This record gives sequence, structure tokens and C-alpha cells, in this order.
Amino acid sequence: MKAFSTENLRNLAIIGHGDAGKTQLVSSLLYVAGTTPRWGKVDEGTTVTDYDEDSIDKKVSFNNNFAHLEYGDTKVNFIDSPGYAAFVSHARPACRVADAALVVVDAVKGIEVQTERTWNYANEFMLPRFMVITKLDKENADFGHAVDTATESFARSIVPFTLPIGSEENFRGVVDVVHMKAYEFDENGKAKEREIPEKGRELVDKTREKLVEIVAESDDELLEKYFEEGTLDDDEIYSNLAKAIAKSKLCPVFAVSSENLVGLSILLDHIVEFGPNPATHQIEVGYEDLEDEKSKIERKYSNDEPFSAFVFRTIADPFAGRINVMKVISGVLNADDNVTNSTQNVQERIVSLNLLQGKELQKVDKAQTGDIVAVVKLKETQTGDTLCAKDDEIVYPKVHYRDPAVAFAIEPKSRADEDKIGVALHKILEEDPSLKFERDGQTKEFILSGSGQQHIEVVVDKLKKRYGVEVELHPPKVPYKETITSRVEVQGRHKKQSGGRGQFGDCKVIFEPLPSGGGFQFEDKIFGGSIPQNFRPAVEKGILEAAANGAIAGYPLVDFKVTLIDGSYHSVDSDEHSFKAAGRKAFRNAMEKARPTILEPIMDVEVFCPQEVSGDIMGDMNSRRGRVQGMDMRGKQQIIKAQVPLSEMLDYQGRLNSMTQARGSYNMEFSRYEPVPHNLQGKVIEQAREEGRIRTHEEDD
Repeated sequence: MKAFSTENLRNLAIIGHGDAGKTQLVSSLLYVAGTTPRWGKVDEGTTVTDYDEDSIDKKVSFNNNFAHLEYGDTKVNFIDSPGYAAFVSHARPACRVADAALVVVDAVKGIEVQTERTWNYANEFMLPRFMVITKLDKENADFGHAVDTATESFARSIVPFTLPIGSEENFRGVVDVVHMKAYEFDENGKAKEREIPEKGRELVDKTREKLVEIVAESDDELLEKYFEEGTLDDDEIYSNLAKAIAKSKLCPVFAVSSENLVGLSILLDHIVEFGPNPATHQIEVGYEDLEDEKSKIERKYSNDEPFSAFVFRTIADPFAGRINVMKVISGVLNADDNVTNSTQNVQERIVSLNLLQGKELQKVDKAQTGDIVAVVKLKETQTGDTLCAKDDEIVYPKVHYRDPAVAFAIEPKSRADEDKIGVALHKILEEDPSLKFERDGQTKEFILSGSGQQHIEVVVDKLKKRYGVEVELHPPKVPYKETITSRVEVQGRHKKQSGGRGQFGDCKVIFEPLPSGGGFQFEDKIFGGSIPQNFRPAVEKGILEAAANGAIAGYPLVDFKVTLIDGSYHSVDSDEHSFKAAGRKAFRNAMEKARPTILEPIMDVEVFCPQEVSGDIMGDMNSRRGRVQGMDMRGKQQIIKAQVPLSEMLDYQGRLNSMTQARGSYNMEFSRYEPVPHNLQGKVIEQAREEGRIRTHEEDD
């Protein structure tokens, strides 16, 4: 494939709720454009972007996957993102690099919870949007209801560019409101122009009028003419539609059926005609040093700028090895180029430059500004890194994922599995930065954390099928923390004499609580030489080591400040080890007086359920120590918003299925930490004791 100029590129993030039809939409667009000779279908496991064995079996996308097509002189890149709650966070990096989002909405269900979440991701990156209403051939499909719920949820600037002709099994064509033409489609998705039906003509005219009004509002001069003449010329409408979309002042809506291929060619026509190209971003902001905001650098989306690219996805391919997927933000990237990884401060060589069509790598010689390409066999590059020209370094900020919500202990089934688990999980973590893997220093367990149980179970399946590693899952663990509630001044004194040189360290410190999220602060307020300067960091290290094991139940102590105010030393016996020990003893002494308490994670929970069971849902929330924050209606569904301790939500899916006959769904995100009620702390401590978290502090040798 040739290298496409920036103006002829369209980068689209396909976002929306799980099972709305995103993957099938991409597959059908590839077929209609003539890119794939075979029409891939989700139900048959033959789509281009869901090629992983688990994705095919479960009909679920687990991460961002890629496809592209040529349509006339334009190349369209698709980033097919997940929509299920456990994996939807991967839509954020997709929105970060795309130039527009294709928001996919199920015509039967309307706007759903993950539609809202991914819409907010697009807001976060100020991403223009198109909306596609799919499954219009299904029973109970309702285009008008889907558009109404979208307008109610998001903005009045959501306007149909195509309207359906026929409904449900009789959905056979669309009216193009922009060009005021109507089309019917054959079984291969080919469009044949026809007359606009008289039935529904009033809706077509009203939609066209609304479209013209919004275009007029996007420009002051147009608005003035619109008020004077009551309309705009077609040329004025066409030339300003792309501008209005790029400024997010207009979100076009399209009626399609991915399974009957109705409306897809018109959707592609409009994406090419009105979709923003990468240069509409104008500039991208990076830094010489991410920690120095004053080192900001601006780069234009232009081939004339120095090369830079942002890596937003890593694939651990069993045959090709590590594949880094990136967007070229400025300049031109050639195969065989030598570049700098400015994030890692290392040099990399571009051995092979490729386009991704699902799992297939298609070699290309170069990529121009705005294109999305894949590079294999880079030595150090990971997701979130920046590649750039050696002499013009820039670093782009990473896309941050939310902290994992649930942690499971995983235990290798055999010694052989234990030997392989580290390497296998390292590769999986390269692909999925939303996961976290660590070994608990106290319980010696391997802890795998993710967004939910389904997320962890997918990793376990992948370990077995891809890497031949079998593990057992133990019940999820709540990531409790600890903090202090009082200000205290204490002394930590370590003295040991056993013949020969002894050990001596002595410090006086103040412990005081910080607000939630304050972390840890250490301040040195010693004036003079009561403790030599080179020993003072050892006091901080000793306190941090002790804080990692907590004060009550073995959970890390957070949100506190330590001020070093005084101490003493011995010219012979004092060393760094002695002052670390003194810091640990100061910590233990402080915990006896500072009234430590246990903190638990509080989650923002949204429950979608039939209205008739909303009372049961709220009652159940109250029994879980939840605080209901509000209720909304969306169509026939009730949305209940609440804040609930994570410890009370670990078994919620089963209970929700029981109360709603499996018609309910929920999602949750971490909100903050709060103290565990005093009457429940004993239970947490007992559980920690059973897990082996609590240990007796012994005197240092």
C-alpha cells in the first residue's frame, strides 16, 4: 500500500457499549469497500479485528485491534476498541490517537452505560464524533428512540445525516439528508438511488432544517445570513459541515445494518467527505522533560516537522514477537530509520514498518504524518513511549489508566508453572497496562489486579492457552490501606553493643495526618549537626520500610507527614543502618499514639435495571453500606448511582442477576479511600491475620 498524505487519512476510534456491533461494523465496512473478498461475521468467528481465540469464543473484544481500507483516494484507519466494562478502559488510548470517534449504538437498546463512558473519553481528548445506529434490521429496533436517548444524554447537536427507509426486517434503504437523496441496497451493500419516499418526508425536511441551523450556528457570518434569508446555499452547507464536525459542534448520526449491509457505503462517503484528517488538530503538545511544565514543545501535524510518534498499543505476538503500534504525529518515518525513544532515553532502529490488518502485518516503506503503523522488534519501547528524531527530542504524556479495582491471589499449579509465570505475565502486562502484578512481601502470594473478575479470568485463560501456564485463583482481595488520625511527637532510638564497634542512631520526629490522597511527605527541620546530613535520608528510609507493613493489619500506611526535628549520633558507632533502625522504631512508637485506622476503597457504582426492581436494588445497596447518590431514567431503564465499599461488591454480579432475572448490568470505578467503620475493623484485622499479613515487629540486630 502506498503512503497516504495527511489530508487523505481518516483515523477512527470505534467506541461504544459491548455487543453494540462495533466489530461487525468494521468487518462489514471492509467488505463493502472491497478490502476483504470475504465478508467476516462475529457469529462465525471470521472478522478481521477479533482474531484472538478467546475473543472468537466469547464474542468479546479484549483490547484495541486494527484494520484499514482504501476508499477512493482516502485511507481509513479503524481502531476497534472494547466495550465491556472489564476492558473498556482501552478505549481511552484509542481516543487519544484518533482524529474522530465512531460511536456505535444498538438500535434496540439505545444509549447504554459504556456508551456514556466512552463518550466521556472522547470528551477528555476533545475528539469529534460520528454516531452509527446499528442493528436496525432487528426486532424492536427504533432509530428515533436511539437518537432521542443520545440527544438527551449528550447534546442537541446530534443530527441524523441519514434516516432509515423501512424498519426491522423491512429496513432496506436510507435517505441522505445532507445531499437530499435516497438509496436502496442490494445483498452486497451496493447502493441504488431512488426517490425520497413521500411517507416520512416531513421528518426528512425537519431534519434537514435542523442540520442547516446547526451549520449556521457554527459560524457568525453564516448565522447572520441564516437570520436574514432563512436558509443557506448547498455549497455553504457542504463546505462548513466538516468544520462544524471538527469543532465538535455537530455529531452526525447514520442509520445502518452491518448484517444486511444497508447504509454502509453512504457512511463511508460521509466519513471521507466530512471526517477530520489528522491536520485538523493543528498542534500536539509535548515536553523536553515531562516533569518540567515549562519545557513545553508544540508540534504541528506536518511532514515538514521533525519526526515524532506516540506508541499507544503493544501486542505480544507469538510469532512476530513484540509489536509496537504508534501514530506518527509529525514528520515522516521510514523503514531502516534510527530514532530515539525519548521516554526511555535509548536509541531504536526501525527494522520493519508495517500496517496492521487484524493479525496480518503488511510491510510498507514509509509512513507520513498522521498515519498509524506497527513496528516489530524494538528492544525497549513500550506502550506510552515517544519515538522521535535524534536531534529534535520531544516526550508526549502517557495515557494513564485507573487503578485496578479488584485483586486476586494466583497460585501456579506446579513448580514448572511457577518458573514460567513471571515471563508470561510480563508479556501480558506489556499488552495490557491496566493490569498490575506483584508479589506480596508478607504473604508471599502472587497478586494479580485488574478492573474486575472477568478481566482476571481472561488473563488466566490466556496464560494457559498462549503460554502453557496453569494457575489457580483465590478469592479477590480488597486493597485496604492504613493511615493515622493524630499528630504525635516521638523518639526512635537504636543502640546496640556486642563487643567491638556498636550501633547507634537516635532521631526525634513528628508524625501528622495528611488529607486523603496526600501520600507521604518527609521534611528535614534539623538545624545544626545533631544528625549528620548523610544519615538523615536513612531515617526516612526506615520509616518508609516500616510504613509498607502498616500499623494494624499489615496494609501500607499512607497520607501522613514526617518531620525530622532533632536527634543525636555517635562519631564511631553511627551509620546508615543504625539510623534506618531508629526510623523504624520511631514509626512503631508513633503508631502507639497516633490512633491509626484502616482505610477501604469506595467505588462509584452505576446500576442499570428495569424500573420495577429499582426498589429492590436500592434496598440491596443500603444493605451493602452503599449511599445512593441519585436516580435517572433512560428509556425503560432505571439508572441508580451509588457509592459503595469495594468489599461489599465482590459478589454483586450474582445478586444483581437474581434480582433482575439477568436483565440488569452495572459498572464501577474507584472513587476514594474512607476509614472502615470502627465496628468492622476487627473483621478486617482478623482476615489479615489469617492471610499472614500481621507480623510481630522484632528488634533490629
